Amino acid sequence: MEDMIIVGAIVLGIALLMGSEYRNAGKARRRFLDRLYRNYGTFPERVYQAGEMEHIAMYSRRHREARQIDDITWNDLHMDDVYRQINTCLSAAGDEYLYYRLRTPVYDADEAERMEDCVRFFMEHEDRRHELQDILFGLGRTGKYSLYEYLDHLDILGERRNGKYLLCNFLLAGSVCLMFLSLPIGLAALLVMLCHNIVGYYREYRQIEPYVTSFRYIHRLLAAARQMSRRTIPAIAGEQARLAACCREMQSFVRNSYLIVFTERGNGNPLGILADYLRMIFYLDIIQFNRALGAVREHAGQIDEMVTLFGQIETAIAIGSYRRALGESWCVPKLHYERRAVRRLAVENLYHPLLREPVKNSVQTDRGVLITGSNASGKSTFLRAAALNALLAQTIHTCPADRYEAPVFCICSSMSLRDDLIGGQSYYMVEIRSIKRILDMVKAAGEDGRPVLCFVDEVLRGTNTVERIAASTQIMKMLAEGNALCFAATHDVELTRLLEREYDNYHFEERMEEDDVVFPYKLLKGPATTRNAIALLRVLGYDSGIVSEAEKMAARFLADGVWTE
Repeated sequence: MEDMIIVGAIVLGIALLMGSEYRNAGKARRRFLDRLYRNYGTFPERVYQAGEMEHIAMYSRRHREARQIDDITWNDLHMDDVYRQINTCLSAAGDEYLYYRLRTPVYDADEAERMEDCVRFFMEHEDRRHELQDILFGLGRTGKYSLYEYLDHLDILGERRNGKYLLCNFLLAGSVCLMFLSLPIGLAALLVMLCHNIVGYYREYRQIEPYVTSFRYIHRLLAAARQMSRRTIPAIAGEQARLAACCREMQSFVRNSYLIVFTERGNGNPLGILADYLRMIFYLDIIQFNRALGAVREHAGQIDEMVTLFGQIETAIAIGSYRRALGESWCVPKLHYERRAVRRLAVENLYHPLLREPVKNSVQTDRGVLITGSNASGKSTFLRAAALNALLAQTIHTCPADRYEAPVFCICSSMSLRDDLIGGQSYYMVEIRSIKRILDMVKAAGEDGRPVLCFVDEVLRGTNTVERIAASTQIMKMLAEGNALCFAATHDVELTRLLEREYDNYHFEERMEEDDVVFPYKLLKGPATTRNAIALLRVLGYDSGIVSEAEKMAARFLADGVWTE
């Protein structure tokens, strides 16, 4: 009787401990979700770990397409930072699909319209949005690596069979039976088998442990898909039906993975600790893993489809939050999807969303734009803001501007280049290769009928003045003659005269106020007429002799066209 009381007390203590833990976990979850709901429409504060963006990019790499913008353009526009500003996703599927979406312009009007309808639905229906965010929070992330990094390496495991594990379990059961014949021999045999199985378990588990994480995520995908398919949400009815179909098709995985995902190892939960020992002794999760492995390989398409569907839904929620965070300073673009659309761009009050106090500018043109101006006057920032507006218009259907109208472009840039020390290429070689890829894109676009929108900062800055101006003129003319709309910034005012038939001239100016340079950052028509490089030397305290002699040399050259000391 006393033994029963002790056992009952232990069981009751474990139950109370588990109940307290689950209650605390539930409270923490509710607090998090409440904070999440309140923060909808604000910029996220998430801190990314070193190398995390590499893993987030895996879905995009797995679904690489010709229409995606390349790495040069992505880096030129600081798109990692833009992504972080937009990303309010709660799941790995959302993280990775949003990254893919920002790299992949939409060239189909129906696809863009479906995305817009979904975004607006979640912006307007808070209760439905909360329901889905709760499900997506439960889906969560995969940990350090992307699901696709696990799936791409399943072949490394080869064919895995359960015969030896079942034999070990049979011998373990035999040692227990032997105890009834000879207790000492049976105990010794049991101890040997326990040690053998535990040591063998850890050896085997090290091989499959990374993949167990991915299987748990797949299990959460299916659980989330079942929850979502039970909701009545008109905006995503098609996605819900496809998620339900994936669940039906993957029942074999559910049956063969239950023990793997039932309780995660080492989480401190009493039930989890007990499950850990049972797994080790009987190889339970390894046996189930081997069975589930075949189901994962068989249904890789359904797994990818579920990630895509959840990613699309959560990306729509994130876009709506981003629009709210931008306040009134955004618009839905007016895009012309026909291939032979007029090559014309009109943007009013565009700005760069990463700037805290941006200065807005407008531009309207049906031919190239050549921008001149002094150092630090705003040329590069304007190029990036214009390029980013075009890219966001064609990816998330949202522009940081008051108005945006244009055809659907192929977008590329050549702006933030560096010499390739490891590859042994000078800055000039890197630069001409970068511009050559734009020329190739324009040639291909001419055959395809899709216009190119390109952005070039300081054309051929890596070579001498004479050859730079000559080569830049011919390159810029070829871009203008092709099916391209080119925005270029330059310090070479000579280009404004040489290209005035092909390009509209704009400039940024500066003002000198009390020995300081002030930049209004406003885009003005016409070529630049002032310079400030030498004036900046004075502002920064350079020796007056350097400044005065430099000013005299520049004045003589402008007057005579010849450099003299």
